[in-house]
Amino acid sequence: MTEPTPLPWPAGSHARSGGISDGDLLTLTATGDTAAFSALYDRVVPWVFGLVRRILRNPAQSEEVTQEVMLDVWRTATRYDADRGSAHAWILTIAHRRAVDRVRSEQAAADRTEQAGARAAEIEFDQVADTVSTRLEAEQVRRCLDTLTELQRESIELAYYNGYTYPEVAQQLGAKLPAIKARMRDGLIRLRDCLGTAQGGLT
Repeated sequence: MTEPTPLPWPAGSHARSGGISDGDLLTLTATGDTAAFSALYDRVVPWVFGLVRRILRNPAQSEEVTQEVMLDVWRTATRYDADRGSAHAWILTIAHRRAVDRVRSEQAAADRTEQAGARAAEIEFDQVADTVSTRLEAEQVRRCLDTLTELQRESIELAYYNGYTYPEVAQQLGAKLPAIKARMRDGLIRLRDCLGTAQGGLT
């Protein structure tokens, strides 16, 4: 459970406020009177926590936000205008705003996490799809190479997989260059036709 933020005042001192109203205590707080603020704190914090808890549900977060609200009251007490409403309503307005901000912040964080997870899943899916596609294509090529004559397959493998030039292929196979060119041309035509048929069968 998260510990509440330490307060810059002697909370729970139960300053003797007598019949002083919340508005008077808030006015005194605006002057830096920590005793007045302590008394105001003891009066309103149950209401603040109750409102925040109804919005956030989470007890630990509600404690944190309640402390943030009371810090806001301490820091902004000079902004309170008694002509525009009661001190009680002014403080609860701050509480409501703080609680709603926390809900939105938590939701935004959850949305970012979800979006990041979706992007990661999409990237992973794309990578898997690319890998599968590449493997399928390689398998198709191997299968189609098996349909060629041995001489055609040897010529194409030497040229396209081992990087040999046509003259080098001819030298490797002990054949004349025109024959190698004709053999490779016929082999590539058959390979192209086979791959076209194989790809068509997958669509």
